[in-house]
Amino acid sequence: MTEHSTPKRATAEWAELEAVLQYAFHERRWVEQAFTHKSSLNEPKGLGSSHANERLEFLGDAVLNLVVSEELIHRHPTADEGTLSKMRAWLVSEAALADVARRLELGRFLRLGRGEELSGGREKHSLLADVFEALVAAVYQDGGYGAVRACVLTVMAPELDELPVKGPGTDYKTQLQEYCQRLFGRLPVYRVSRETGPDHQKSFQVELTIKDQPYGVGTGRSKKEAEQQAAKAAWDRLQHETA
Repeated sequence: MTEHSTPKRATAEWAELEAVLQYAFHERRWVEQAFTHKSSLNEPKGLGSSHANERLEFLGDAVLNLVVSEELIHRHPTADEGTLSKMRAWLVSEAALADVARRLELGRFLRLGRGEELSGGREKHSLLADVFEALVAAVYQDGGYGAVRACVLTVMAPELDELPVKGPGTDYKTQLQEYCQRLFGRLPVYRVSRETGPDHQKSFQVELTIKDQPYGVGTGRSKKEAEQQAAKAAWDRLQHETA
């Protein structure tokens, strides 16, 4: 592997990461950039790359969609376009990618500014999903499509294998609406409680109430995705309460 002017501590960290990914980077600049949040750029030198990971996030989103689409077509040869789209939407949702990042412990590799660190940035859904996309792009830039495909299929194997069980096509909003109508004679109410990020990459948080009582919170890159996540949280709670 080519050596670069990387601090010894960081070199050890990247070795741990490469073991998890089952991929060894040829150029460390890609992995450094993948984990460099924009908040760290004004911090003292040595915290990471001189470039933030936003451009890699953009590329990683496209690469991830291609890899996942190709794998879904291979695994589900009889599925129609609508079913495949629902499967892909679930797999590449902010919640799913954040779960992958959390399982891989990617948060501990993040280079954050002091403010972001103090606000719990290492555990934020949006940051974790973004860094996973950036890491996908880093592997693609460093090793090409074959390498990134193998890497993604390795680290997302649990999600891909559990897909039929989890039922990604479940429309929790519709399911919850029908359930609440029967049980309470009222419909759930959704309210956007927070919006973050630039216009081209917003993240939404939605709170769901039933009979003026809070029942679920969801986040996503669109209001629709956030509402689905909130509906799922409320559905799970209702099933537990009525079990």
